[in-house]
Amino acid sequence: MRHNNRISLELFSGRVTAVRQFLTSCYLCPRRCGIDRTAGQTGFCGILDKPVISSHGAHFGEEPPLVGRNGSGTIFLTGCNLGCLFCQNFNISHLKQGEEITVEQLSSIMCDLQYAGCHNINFVTPTHQVPQILEALLHARHRGMILPVVYNCGGYETLEVLKLLDGVVDIYMPDAKYSEPENARKLSGVEDYPEVMKAALLEMHRQVGDLLVSADGVAISGLLVRHLVLPDNLAGTEDFVNFLAEYISKDTYINVMGQYRPCYHADEYPPLDRRVFCSEMDEARQMAEKAGLHRGFERGPV
Repeated sequence: MRHNNRISLELFSGRVTAVRQFLTSCYLCPRRCGIDRTAGQTGFCGILDKPVISSHGAHFGEEPPLVGRNGSGTIFLTGCNLGCLFCQNFNISHLKQGEEITVEQLSSIMCDLQYAGCHNINFVTPTHQVPQILEALLHARHRGMILPVVYNCGGYETLEVLKLLDGVVDIYMPDAKYSEPENARKLSGVEDYPEVMKAALLEMHRQVGDLLVSADGVAISGLLVRHLVLPDNLAGTEDFVNFLAEYISKDTYINVMGQYRPCYHADEYPPLDRRVFCSEMDEARQMAEKAGLHRGFERGPV
């Protein structure tokens, strides 16, 4: 298991060059749109080759190991490679609210968040903007930015890109949305999500291992998984927690989330038009415990 595995700046520069080539026939994510984003073409995510962000700042609503005392230095990126019809950030992901900035500006934001005392740099929905992020991160490293980097994604990743992040990303925080292909197709438009997500988690864990925290409880490196419980078990919780315990690690930090609420087009697709029942959350937590998972998930009421 490796935790302190950052690559040299020279090797980092080579990774930036390699990943930017993905933009000319875009295959940054499993949708593999194949368009040239450097020539004004947009694929599913709707983003070109410049950074586009919605907001940034110290965030205190993340998992406790990320927040610590001073907050997670969160950068919300515009656009998404998933089409979740119940998205709670739909104005950013689907409606593309945000501002196009330069790589240098993104680099400065990271340095400012470090100066403000944040514990990490947390990229939310980074998958479709990896080249922009890495280029800005390289600049920030040259300027003395040393905070852990959090890759906070939807779980729909290509292994080719993830391998270029080895030694760059310190903390992976993927969603694990579905266990059943049909639910993934209906609710997010990607039938292969379960198999792609599980392969991605295996690669993430290979790179960073289980979540490692400091003496004061702040995350240093490792894998932290989010699983949003959906009404009528549409997320397939039991299958996923069993996979996590058997193939990843029983020491995986998992957040079994109960904050689902109907957003965007959810009210058109019962049972997504209601919140999760307390009984459904209790059952999900019991599934995680039965599988042998014991780190992170909350045991209190919804």
